[in-house]
Amino acid sequence: MSIRFGPSPIEDAVSEALRLLASGTWDRSETSLVDLKEEAGRRDKTKSLLPGAPRNERAAEQVAGESACMANTPGGGALILGAADDGTLIGTALDVEWLRHRVYELTDRTLTLDVRPVEVDGTRLLVITAPQAIEPIRWRGRVRWRVSDKCVEVDPASWHAERMIRTNFDWSAQPSHVPASEAREAAVDVARRFLLNSNDSHAFDLARQPTPELLRRLNVVTGDGFLTNAGVLAFVGRGEPGLDYIRRDIAGGDSRQRVHVGARGLLEELHEVFTHIAANNAVRHLPRGITIGQVRDLPEQAVREAVVNGLAHREWGLAQPTTIEHIGRTLRVTSPGGFFGGVTAANIITHPSQSRNRALTELFAAIRVAEREGVGVDRMVREMLRLGHRVPTIEQIEGPFVRVSLVGDAIDSSWIGWLSSLEPIELSEDVNALLLLRHVVDEGWIDANGAMPILQLNRAETVGAITRLTQGTIDNVGIVTLVAGIPDDESPAWNLSSTARDSLQSRDRDAQTTRSWPTRARIARSYARSRGRISTTELGALTGASPTNVGNVLKDLEEAGELRPSRPNRRGPGFYYLSTSNPDLGKGNRG
Repeated sequence: MSIRFGPSPIEDAVSEALRLLASGTWDRSETSLVDLKEEAGRRDKTKSLLPGAPRNERAAEQVAGESACMANTPGGGALILGAADDGTLIGTALDVEWLRHRVYELTDRTLTLDVRPVEVDGTRLLVITAPQAIEPIRWRGRVRWRVSDKCVEVDPASWHAERMIRTNFDWSAQPSHVPASEAREAAVDVARRFLLNSNDSHAFDLARQPTPELLRRLNVVTGDGFLTNAGVLAFVGRGEPGLDYIRRDIAGGDSRQRVHVGARGLLEELHEVFTHIAANNAVRHLPRGITIGQVRDLPEQAVREAVVNGLAHREWGLAQPTTIEHIGRTLRVTSPGGFFGGVTAANIITHPSQSRNRALTELFAAIRVAEREGVGVDRMVREMLRLGHRVPTIEQIEGPFVRVSLVGDAIDSSWIGWLSSLEPIELSEDVNALLLLRHVVDEGWIDANGAMPILQLNRAETVGAITRLTQGTIDNVGIVTLVAGIPDDESPAWNLSSTARDSLQSRDRDAQTTRSWPTRARIARSYARSRGRISTTELGALTGASPTNVGNVLKDLEEAGELRPSRPNRRGPGFYYLSTSNPDLGKGNRG
């Protein structure tokens, strides 16, 4: 089935350029959308043509500069590499994936290109499409965009003013050439099923509407009766599969199940993938007294958010499917295209949601398969932490692709029960509290500096989150407590209160669970490295031990070269140790 998405001016211009090149009638008619480039570095001093190679650094720099100019131009643009500007076909042997990733590196990870080989009159060329940039892309310190058939420098203020005019462009919201009547009945039935399974009265009403009205209310039909591009993806399909689900029992094992079928709506693919994931996501029954009762190895909400995010925010201009690898209790979702709109791995929990495909994202939310924009990632994090799993890993990898990994370790019933005993009960639903508690249990302590990158918040917001946690209780005693022995002029730190720790350890004994608590040496090492100093009073408070019983731990770290004494005689009130890796932090402090 051919793809019949809405018209793309760039694709139309590229098709016309290739037609003219093939017929030998190219007349240097370059436009703001398409430019022809002979591969740089292919000629010697006599201008003779040299053999092509899969990698060519000069050519990568050439493409990076020209593509940055195209991306900065409203609407983006394309290069046809391997053809001279007079239409002479030179060819290119550059490797597609190498070139795409090298340009990504050269542009400081800001430009993701679509690169595809084409053959014209027996000559291999590359069509390189640069999507419109969200922020100006600098090449060698300058911002350039295309005016007519030339790249010219533009000041950032003018660039942003032009972008504000065009900022509402969304490919997935554009009209296609597909009539709404061609929506597949099976895909519409899946949408109804998602709505009915949501236990939402408004969704029930929507699900009962006739198909034309349902599609209209889902905002996937234009006034002329054609589907939007989001509607084509969801209810008709793009031809090739949008999803590739692979199930393995162990890493490196044979594939036991696979879902990789195209020529159908994306919603049909999504429903089948969800069905397979559920069948391979075992239900675990929890001990009596834990209100949750039973859970799956991987929380369903986290799974849904990971999969749907891999569809909603991906680059649909790339042909690869979103890949879902379900290996044992781990789910790994890899989607084409890098992070978008200023989102990075370091801010993805708290950054305002940005989507390449707003209309598609809103469609997923409307049929209740995902959260509204802005809460999906923290919901994923929260659901994993509540079961005692690790925080999901969300990273950008070479390609670029975005990869989300949900690792379902053995269900931690002690942790689940312990969280349910905290007051107020809302703490167990608060993603910031869960992140802080997980860190305090795993590392032994927390302060604002250490918490900021964990919560992905600024200092004021982080202090506020810690303050809310300090107000929580367990058995009418604070969950966390201030670390004693910190000088008055230093910022505070907190560790788990003895009551909270005893409660979790008691639950571990009842469940016959062995928890890996941090050792005294590990706590002392991380505390000193982070804060620059540590005293026996501080280490005693951190570990629940008498200060007189932890001196040997600090002496051992001194012998290992990780600490040094604050004074040579090691005596008297206020004696402490300085970190040898970060000594300036602790200078001048009083113990």
